[in-house]
Amino acid sequence: MHPAFQNSAAAIPITFATKSTWEDLSATLPAAARQFAKANAFTAKPGQYLALPAQDGSLAHVVFGIEDQASEWRDMFRPGQLPGLLPAGTYNFANAPHDARLAVLAFALGTYRFGRYKKNDAPGAKLVPPDGVDMAEITRMADAATLARDLINTPSNDMGPEELEQAARALAERYGASFISIVGDELLAGNFPLIHAVGMASTRAPRLIEFTWGDPKHPKVALVGKGVCFDTGGLDLKPSSGMLIMKKDMGGAANVLALAQMIMDAKLKVRLRVLIPAVENAVAGNAFRPLDIFKSRKGVSVEIGNTDAEGRLVLADALALADEEKPDLLIDLGTLTGAARVALGPDLPPFYTDDEALAADVARHARAENDPLWRMPLWMPYDKWLDSKTADLNNAPGGAFAGSITCALFLKRFVEHAKSWLHVDIYGWTPTAKPARPEGGECQAARAIYKLLSERYG
Repeated sequence: MHPAFQNSAAAIPITFATKSTWEDLSATLPAAARQFAKANAFTAKPGQYLALPAQDGSLAHVVFGIEDQASEWRDMFRPGQLPGLLPAGTYNFANAPHDARLAVLAFALGTYRFGRYKKNDAPGAKLVPPDGVDMAEITRMADAATLARDLINTPSNDMGPEELEQAARALAERYGASFISIVGDELLAGNFPLIHAVGMASTRAPRLIEFTWGDPKHPKVALVGKGVCFDTGGLDLKPSSGMLIMKKDMGGAANVLALAQMIMDAKLKVRLRVLIPAVENAVAGNAFRPLDIFKSRKGVSVEIGNTDAEGRLVLADALALADEEKPDLLIDLGTLTGAARVALGPDLPPFYTDDEALAADVARHARAENDPLWRMPLWMPYDKWLDSKTADLNNAPGGAFAGSITCALFLKRFVEHAKSWLHVDIYGWTPTAKPARPEGGECQAARAIYKLLSERYG
């Protein structure tokens, strides 16, 4: 069980209240408690916290404000604020919030602290889980989120391609998966020229990380995660402000590993294949240049329109490899375009697929898991924007329009045989702390996709 939880007979009750239910709830409190609430101007505003004392001064009861059930602004992770508010102790839910399962998950996610470099004690509040909640599933999701967050939050001096490989290898070994890594110039011998091109300027060798798990007779699910451990932008150098959080540019890989951990831990009936192209996009005399042309694994020649559009290049070779096996479902996750953030912000990653049933399932599970995703179109009229005068296609067409869509269309060129393909352009970062989502690296899309796979292959 996750360390946020504890089995105990004695626990301090937490009552959830809304502005519309508070009057009736307060009427059930002792007169002294009602007066105390009034003196503290408690109105059950969302996120408002009231600690009610016992006669001996100890904490007897907690009231916590959440949004009304009908509110369109309702945050299903609001209970994730509680670990940061409550004093050390053991608590339980006296009444049900809007969704008890998500409230319990939010509580666990809200206990996360990144303490690798600075002492940062975890909250001392523990929750006695309510009856009927699958705690194995909650723990599985919370542990996966911790994995993704820790990997993304680790600075690039300690999270380069080799260290990302070590994290993937440790996960593979934990679940008995077979593991290989193709490193440095071996990428050229193995026909991964785009991965090599992006990573060749760094003193930290690029690599393609791969592990496989599960019964080969089961449906084939391939996961591809962008593992750019730091992105300077290459010779099309980012400004300093644009580089500030580029340690998160391996967020696709981190979330693919989180998703893989959930799949393997739940023993889903799939043959899982994980591919992570891990590179550092550095600046040096041998860095790849604008207007260079490289032949991809698929045989398609790619002109470099911008060296800062490197994520789609490394994904292209990995997607081509995954596609050769004709998987039942091919999924890629990557922190790819600023255009996606301009369109939808940091909290709502766009996803792309031509499979209508898959799109409906992704949207449904994203809503149910409070793991927001929004479908965007693979608008084929824009595909011609990828045309190059000197190569088969250009990695970064000129102009400021539809950057996330053209990136998805670029990747689509490298997927031919998979029965279904899903591309998600995640941000992988929470810029401002919210309930259950502390500032920093974030697990995005992984929980929704995991529940989709659980429904199909559980």
